[in-house]
Amino acid sequence: MALITKAIKGTQDILPDVVYKNQFLEQALLDIARKFGFRELRTPVFEHTELFQRGVGETTDVVQKEMYTFDDKGGRSITLRPEGTAGAARAFLEHGLFNEAMPQKVCYLLNCYRYEKPQAGRWREFQQFGVECFGTASPAADAEIISLANEVFAFLGVENISLELNSIGCPECRKNYHAALKEYFEAKKENLCPTCLGRLEKNPMRILDCKSPVCKEIAADAPAIIDYICDDCSKHFESVKKYLEKMNIEYTVNPRIVRGLDYYTRTVFEFVSNDIGAQGTVCGGGRYDGLIEELGGPHTPSLGFGMGTGRLLMLLEAQGIEFPEPSGCDIYIAPMGENASYEAAAIVADLRAGGINAQTDVVGRSLKAQMKYADKIGAKYTMVLGDDEVASGKAKVKNMDSGESTEFELSELSENFLEFIVHQETAALGESLDLDGVDLSAILNNL
Repeated sequence: MALITKAIKGTQDILPDVVYKNQFLEQALLDIARKFGFRELRTPVFEHTELFQRGVGETTDVVQKEMYTFDDKGGRSITLRPEGTAGAARAFLEHGLFNEAMPQKVCYLLNCYRYEKPQAGRWREFQQFGVECFGTASPAADAEIISLANEVFAFLGVENISLELNSIGCPECRKNYHAALKEYFEAKKENLCPTCLGRLEKNPMRILDCKSPVCKEIAADAPAIIDYICDDCSKHFESVKKYLEKMNIEYTVNPRIVRGLDYYTRTVFEFVSNDIGAQGTVCGGGRYDGLIEELGGPHTPSLGFGMGTGRLLMLLEAQGIEFPEPSGCDIYIAPMGENASYEAAAIVADLRAGGINAQTDVVGRSLKAQMKYADKIGAKYTMVLGDDEVASGKAKVKNMDSGESTEFELSELSENFLEFIVHQETAALGESLDLDGVDLSAILNNL
């Protein structure tokens, strides 16, 4: 039987020596969202296919070409989520959150699935961070979620990233725009791709988002939506821009942004970088005032954004932004002999309960091999535990950097060791701390 050694095309493994970057980023994203009042939401990885057909839009590339859809054993059509907003909106409706105080603010970290051609910055399985704000039509809310995304980039130290902004109006003012687009593209339809020919009748705005080079060239001279929006939408857009200016958030109006999903209305935006090649959009979002109603709920103006964490990590690495290194092994206890091994197991259990990253031999290595292993895992301190140490109840802890040794009573090691290493580490940094009543494990994790 052949050994299966490769992940499925378009997926990737995140190995232990780099996963700490993801963990740091995920925690930072949730912490920043929490400051803005967003609470975490978790939804199922698959939903009824109709949710995405109605919510995302049947004329979008996502629904037409990219969804992983199958019939389950009950004959129901099921789809792996291609994005996060539709599932969040479904949860908002199903659990009656529209009866709660508005706005309802939720955020999420989830895996999404799209059958696309894999390339740098684009995978078939990818992680997305998103925020959704249900129940507000105010332009202040548009500016707030843009400022949330902006704060993410500022916190991470991202440079050379630009905010591009547009308004795609409401369903009423888009009628005139659709008519103008249809007239424009009708005159050039012999050169449109087959997909865009279908869009011409149903939703000509989707042609503006086509990835075909020929369609892109044709769309470059198409009418701009910003010239067709109604007075209310124009007033809303001007107000969003004023809020951003007051918050010192720079932006550029890009009349070609339409986003790839049908639920968007009015404000749409993207944060774009030139440092990661063709897949330069790191964050995209906007307002979707009709989505909840489309899914069968009450009229609930809402908005949000999605940010691919994989693409964001690519950007951070491309710009040479460093991540905090994860805390490693604080102490490795090397037992010699069976009795010492039992004693070592008890000691590391007590140390771990006190917040220490403690390890011991679980392979049966020689002392020399254990010391090599302790060095490979970057243990800060080691302790050799043999019959003499067990009998005397004392053993020496060795600092692997300085070579200095300090003797401890084994019965008091778990009680005293945490304070000892915090003192040692802060002294090495030239600091002196009053540790009375301080959470020592928290300090250790930040050293």
